Amino acid sequence: MKTTATVDTARVNVNASQAKTKYMVQLALMVAITLIMALTPLGYIKLPGISMSFLAVPVSVGAVMLGPVGGAICGAAFGITSFSSGLTGTFAPLAMANIAGFFCMTVVARVLEGLLTGFIFKALRSAKSTQKVSFFLASLATPLLNTFFFMSAMILFFYNTELIQGFVTALGAANPFMFVVLMVGIQGAIEAIVCTIVGTAVSTALYKIFKK
Repeated sequence: MKTTATVDTARVNVNASQAKTKYMVQLALMVAITLIMALTPLGYIKLPGISMSFLAVPVSVGAVMLGPVGGAICGAAFGITSFSSGLTGTFAPLAMANIAGFFCMTVVARVLEGLLTGFIFKALRSAKSTQKVSFFLASLATPLLNTFFFMSAMILFFYNTELIQGFVTALGAANPFMFVVLMVGIQGAIEAIVCTIVGTAVSTALYKIFKK
């Protein structure tokens, strides 16, 4: 009896160790993809005054494959690259004005994006009525959450700064809400569409492979 119990315990420990190793390898892969995209034209398209980002795709895939924690870590990788590039980019004056607020806008917002996407997919996947659309809705949620948290932080911390007020004047925005609508505009729609389509296709395919 003791021998059988010992063998069973050993098998459980081995399986747990293998599962943990597999998870770490998959997480490292998703973080690496995020970093590669961040350092190549695949991740960003530079436009006057703003940078269009498709890094929500690996964050979305990571959240679906690896759950809320994995999504948060992929989001952190996205955020750190955004933070570092922002220190010398268009938004550099914001970092100089409030580095903590800039960190929240670039890093914390992306961590929340990945974390919540993971929870959303988990909830959708657990319900039979939403299983078929879980990949699509999770992939759609990621860019929407990214835009929501990023712009919310921008309004909260930097709306009254000279740089943002310059954008407000140029766009003819009457209030913060209209500023967000005009600032996001077509760029936000393109990001959402591309990230949703690509994220859905990739996460659906990889989910079948990773979960074997």
